Amino acid sequence: MENNNFIHSFCTIEQNKICYNGEVVFESESSLFAEFSKKAYQHFGMNYPKFFKMDNLSKLSFLASELILIQVLEADSENNIALLFANKSSSLDTDVKYQDSISNDENYFPSPAVFVYTLPNICLGEIAIKNQLKSENSFFIFEAFNSAFMMQYANVLLNTKKAEKVLCGWVEYYQEEYKACLYLVTKEGTTEHNTQNIQIAYTH
Repeated sequence: MENNNFIHSFCTIEQNKICYNGEVVFESESSLFAEFSKKAYQHFGMNYPKFFKMDNLSKLSFLASELILIQVLEADSENNIALLFANKSSSLDTDVKYQDSISNDENYFPSPAVFVYTLPNICLGEIAIKNQLKSENSFFIFEAFNSAFMMQYANVLLNTKKAEKVLCGWVEYYQEEYKACLYLVTKEGTTEHNTQNIQIAYTH
């Protein structure tokens, strides 16, 4: 299928640093992700109290997506933006915490607030609810970031008019090791949507 699509913008988060289109926009010396994410949320003046109830994978996804979507969302319009995410560990970080809450016979306390996040695609739901996105969304599990798959899937969504834009990329979090690389694919732009440019975004 012909590729006439472009990378509009991209955001990466790792090692206590947030970059937007390759430029550092926030950096912190916080040793824990929970503290780092809170400072980033405050730095960008975000106003979504539900953020503090999210698991760490959802917080990571939320921060990266907000920096991109705030530039393109149109108020009072149906924003036909699909979500296409992937990672390696699924929701394992939260799964371990939930398992800990039910494995101790003497302190058996399963938490519904934790159980909610024992599926990786919940982070897509958080983004969709916040931004009223009603388009297709998918979450895949790969051993490593698969730029060819992401490119092909996003192109199909755009070229078949299933979506007007696609926010896609990698959001991995497990035991304080994390990396997000999200990028927005559109029908207009200057940076061609191909595997080489996706990899450039992923490494910046």
